[in-house]
Amino acid sequence: MPGPGASMKPVVVLMGVCGSGKTEVGRRLAARMGCDFLDGDDFHPPENVAKMQSGTPLTDADRWPWLDRLAAEIGGRREAGGGAVVACSALARRYRDRLGLARPGIVLVHLDGSRDLLATRLAARQGHFMPPGLLDSQLATLERPTTDEHAIVVDVSNPPDTIAARISQELHDR
Repeated sequence: MPGPGASMKPVVVLMGVCGSGKTEVGRRLAARMGCDFLDGDDFHPPENVAKMQSGTPLTDADRWPWLDRLAAEIGGRREAGGGAVVACSALARRYRDRLGLARPGIVLVHLDGSRDLLATRLAARQGHFMPPGLLDSQLATLERPTTDEHAIVVDVSNPPDTIAARISQELHDR
């Protein structure tokens, strides 16, 4: 842990379905916070990426090793005190629990939007392995954070800079 008087930045986990802006908002928020941005997609094993590219939703068995890798990274960043912004779908409570998001120094942010907005964004997105056809399975899996998770919930209909500014203000106010 950082020494006495050292400033600890939180690890912020941006959760949401595909098309919610986790990567775009995450990069902007990390720049505001002066910390690293980590895309949870980069922690998937090649087998998971191949399944998603083919339009096959992941099973929990597929997700556990991925979530464990992310949990270790989040824990390490939290212990180092330098903060980070992590984009991770974290759609179900059991996934958020597996990530250890209830630990002090970690803040959960749910990027929330309407199905129509998300579908429009996905239809316009190019170069991403997640096909638009998986949106409905993600929405079916989504378990919105409960009050005991103390999540910041942000509507994603605003521009990414506005969303990042709102999250930054919420973090400051906490």
